[in-house]
Amino acid sequence: MPDKVRVILITDGDSVAQKVIERLAYDLNLRCLSASAGNPTPISGKKIVELLKTVPKDPVLVMFDDKGEPEKGEGELALEYVAKHPDIEVLGAIAVASNTIDIYGVAVDACVSKEGSIVNTSIDKKGEEKNNVFLESTPIIKGDTVDVINELDIPVIIGIGDIGKMRRKDDICRGAPVTRKAIEEILDRNGIAYNKN
Repeated sequence: MPDKVRVILITDGDSVAQKVIERLAYDLNLRCLSASAGNPTPISGKKIVELLKTVPKDPVLVMFDDKGEPEKGEGELALEYVAKHPDIEVLGAIAVASNTIDIYGVAVDACVSKEGSIVNTSIDKKGEEKNNVFLESTPIIKGDTVDVINELDIPVIIGIGDIGKMRRKDDICRGAPVTRKAIEEILDRNGIAYNKN
């Protein structure tokens, strides 16, 4: 494995998201840092980096969650630490929409709608495309753990609705196709091979 551990940051870590991310890591032949899951994130960014350095293979899917906190909570603090660490290479981030208020949101490169389509419009927690009232040129995702991404240098940011939900369109029983598409898009844009079965 290269000196730097390659990771994909995911701004959701509740029990539903954890099951989905663990399943997709297995399906795509990636790795998942389950210890980072929780609502809010239960361990520090420093501990996450320590654990990442023990993973025998990458890329690694890493979850972060602020539990609805509009300020910079545990999830965002941990995400910031991991993203800025010199031993970590961030391939991209999945920005997950939520109903949190009083947040700026983050500009994303593209979104995956609940139908599994790559779109250039903002989406909400349900994975539904939002009417672009302000005619923004870039889609914006609003979620409780996403604002910190604005302060970081992340090469690819993909927005999606609530992982494992989206009116059952992303149900784990269906293979969580929306979240899978978002992960695949980041891998594809980085030229990284993965299990496509």
